Amino acid sequence: MARKNLLAHITGPETTKADAAARHDYALRGASRSMMLSIDEMAENAKKMLEGEAIVDLDVGVLDHSFIADRMEDDAEDYAQLRDAIRAHGQSTPILVRPHPQLKGRYMIVFGHRRARVAQELGVPVRAVIKNIEDIAHIVAQGQENTARANLSFIEKALFAKKLLDMGQSKETIKSALTIDDTLLSRMLSVAETVPAAVIEAIGAAKAVGRDRWEELKKQVKEPARANAAVHIVQSEEFRSSDPAERFNYLLARLKLHGKKPRKQARGQSEAASWTPEDKSVAASYRNTGNSFSLSLSSKNAGEFGRYISSNLDSLYRAFQESKASSETGD
Repeated sequence: MARKNLLAHITGPETTKADAAARHDYALRGASRSMMLSIDEMAENAKKMLEGEAIVDLDVGVLDHSFIADRMEDDAEDYAQLRDAIRAHGQSTPILVRPHPQLKGRYMIVFGHRRARVAQELGVPVRAVIKNIEDIAHIVAQGQENTARANLSFIEKALFAKKLLDMGQSKETIKSALTIDDTLLSRMLSVAETVPAAVIEAIGAAKAVGRDRWEELKKQVKEPARANAAVHIVQSEEFRSSDPAERFNYLLARLKLHGKKPRKQARGQSEAASWTPEDKSVAASYRNTGNSFSLSLSSKNAGEFGRYISSNLDSLYRAFQESKASSETGD
């Protein structure tokens, strides 16, 4: 006699393949399906977070700034535009953070400081990617992000390079961070190490001033006496009250006049010369007879440049008097 299934009254009839398929299909519907997908999604997100790929919402209160600063100042207009865009459309690009190397439960921003600041002002979490990276990888990621966005000026990059070098980072790391070669790194470091820190700070980020102009300033302050003169100029009321966009040009013009004594002209002898800037946007020619001096401007920016000179004659004359007095006293 065939043995009965002793558990039949508990388990019911034996499960057929059709029954199994039907139950599997039911599991993929409704709440069961949602639960299974949520578990799968959580597992996938956990995997991605370990790899530094998942985007999560973080409370800005657990964030700390990068251990290395790369900006001298923040452009108020650009920041306002970023804040308005995030307020209207949300944060489209996540920031990158790393677990804080010393403080458990906190994170250090690698890049995205402005987006984190906007989130704090708006009172919302910041969207971020968490990635376990070491200091060197942090430096490279931060530098390359800002270089790609092209929002750091030459002097900001130069100061960033100098800070990294002072911290003991290798030149290879610095070049990778800023995506530059040996020649450009050497020029950046030369400017940052030669121009007095007080002068750089007073000038600011100088977004419109490129490498060539900074190297021109570097040549002007190589001698200690001229470096001291530059510090004196940037501390003057005339410099501080000038338009921030024109401070670099004002300083350079004053330094070029510093220590130069006017050449005496023979009676009746006239002097003539011409000048053009690097961009060739204007041409100037002048004639000096001793008793009179005439200046002529031509080219596309002549009218605009001429109006600028005429509207700044007071400040130019004061700068001339200060330079003349300084050269006479030997300061």
